[in-house]
Amino acid sequence: MNMNRFFRNYLILFAILIFIFSCKRNPLKVDISEIETEVEIVRFDQELFSLPLQDTLAELYALRDKHPEFFDLFTWKVINAGGITEENFPQVIGEFLTDTMIQNVKNSVETKFSDFEDTSEELIKAFKYFHYHFPYKELPVIYTMISGFNQSVVTAENIIGVSLDKYLDRDYSYYQKLSNIPLYKIKNMHPEKIPSDVAYAWGMTEFNESAHTTTLLDHIIYQGKLMYFVDAMLPEMHDSLKIGYTVKQLEWCRENEPHMWNHLIENRVLYSNTRMDILRFINDGPYTTGFPVESPARSGIWIGWQIVRQYKEKYNEVTLFELMENTNYQQILNDSAYFPE
Repeated sequence: MNMNRFFRNYLILFAILIFIFSCKRNPLKVDISEIETEVEIVRFDQELFSLPLQDTLAELYALRDKHPEFFDLFTWKVINAGGITEENFPQVIGEFLTDTMIQNVKNSVETKFSDFEDTSEELIKAFKYFHYHFPYKELPVIYTMISGFNQSVVTAENIIGVSLDKYLDRDYSYYQKLSNIPLYKIKNMHPEKIPSDVAYAWGMTEFNESAHTTTLLDHIIYQGKLMYFVDAMLPEMHDSLKIGYTVKQLEWCRENEPHMWNHLIENRVLYSNTRMDILRFINDGPYTTGFPVESPARSGIWIGWQIVRQYKEKYNEVTLFELMENTNYQQILNDSAYFPE
């Protein structure tokens, strides 16, 4: 009898544990084990800096023939060297490749990213999740580069470029010397931030809704959708790494969520289309202007993220594709029944 009671209690406990586990299961942690399609990653930085520069123009043409779309994107948009047909192009590229600072940065990149396997595996896995949700979309090719501390991630049609020199770690000596990089940005310039930056940039490229975003509400819901897109591509990553907050900043947002939302409502800025009202809650900075200095910047993005998450919890049958295509931001807010207390 005691033994029967023991097993009955054991089964009840087991059922409770299963229930708890099922409740906490991340619905975005889908099975991608059967997906064989992989994103291609090209170490363009290594190919470019390994050119012998003996017959520079011929070498550059050969590299351009190998990677035509990205080569032109890199020379025109990233390092502002112009096109390969311009008369002084070999000289400009040669000066870039042999510049003392660029050479030092190249050496730092070679050391920091001598083993790129972990980052590559995470990017490949992220785009398997992307392929799961968007099986009919073509995967981009990811190119690594050294940009001279220009854009961290650049995108074009089926192209992603990642500046490895923007991810050399918070304590990298050159970052402190660059007047155009504020301290609040340096905290996110480390290798672990590459996957989430790539996912976010790709979401912006695939789902550009600038024609539909007018008010602050439009912007925070759109940004919330992009963050949910990052959730879907990186379901195992911690929230602080996805959005680039410290754990303390993330906790501040959770504790002050009702106060932030009430501020938007009471000060009647939620439906404001004033540029400064929008930028105050969307742009990066040391903190959100109007909130305590303990607050992180981009708090509007964090709020939008929670709204979209709550919407998806209520409407799990809505696919990621349907969510990303939905530009009725007011409807998303209404259907989410978002009201933090």
